Amino acid sequence: MSTGTDERRVAVVTGANRGLGLEIVRQLAGRGLRVVLASRSLARGEEAAGRLGEAAASVRVHPLDVADNASVAEFAGWLRDTYRRCDVLVNNAAVALDAEHEAVLADLDVVRRTLETNLLGAWRLTQAVVPAMRARRYGRIVNISSSVGRLTTMRMGVPAYRVSKSALNALTRIVADEVCDDGILVNACCPGRVRTDMGGPAATVPVEVAADTPVWLATLPPGGPTAGFFRDRAPADW
Repeated sequence: MSTGTDERRVAVVTGANRGLGLEIVRQLAGRGLRVVLASRSLARGEEAAGRLGEAAASVRVHPLDVADNASVAEFAGWLRDTYRRCDVLVNNAAVALDAEHEAVLADLDVVRRTLETNLLGAWRLTQAVVPAMRARRYGRIVNISSSVGRLTTMRMGVPAYRVSKSALNALTRIVADEVCDDGILVNACCPGRVRTDMGGPAATVPVEVAADTPVWLATLPPGGPTAGFFRDRAPADW
């Protein structure tokens, strides 16, 4: 694909080789954006892109492990050299490693690994792309969070995952405040329990429906909401 003088906006979606991430890629490409499908496995990413039909013409695949500093640095350099811009970042990559354990009995190595991807992974990518967004005075950052991270309804169970999403919500508010004068809108959303491998057999939300709110937030017009937490395009309590 030639980038040439193509001035279409560029979106990066992490963890995008399957499920919700892949559907977000599909919908953003359908809206006319150039989309980078970021995947830990290049082969799986390319195989996923091959299932996008016509949308694949606007999609590039690049390997990225958000939990690895060197991988993020290489990705950021490639993004800069290839597009010289980044307009949209969807922090979708996440892991769910703990079961219904009590926090007082949790394996802290599992907690550490969860935070490395779900919180620090999003943080690393945000740091990597904000300079390019500031340079153009335009940006949309969407953090895929979860209602289980809401402090207003916090309960026991999956403590590592819950804490990681609560922290991601906090990061959302902090970054939104830092870049509010730079034309950058930063929001988090809960897609619901999506019918994906991570969602499991009890999931009820079709992936096409789950992708609607992240895509909406990724394409907000100037003056749109920022520092918010959304579900089904409606504000939700933190």
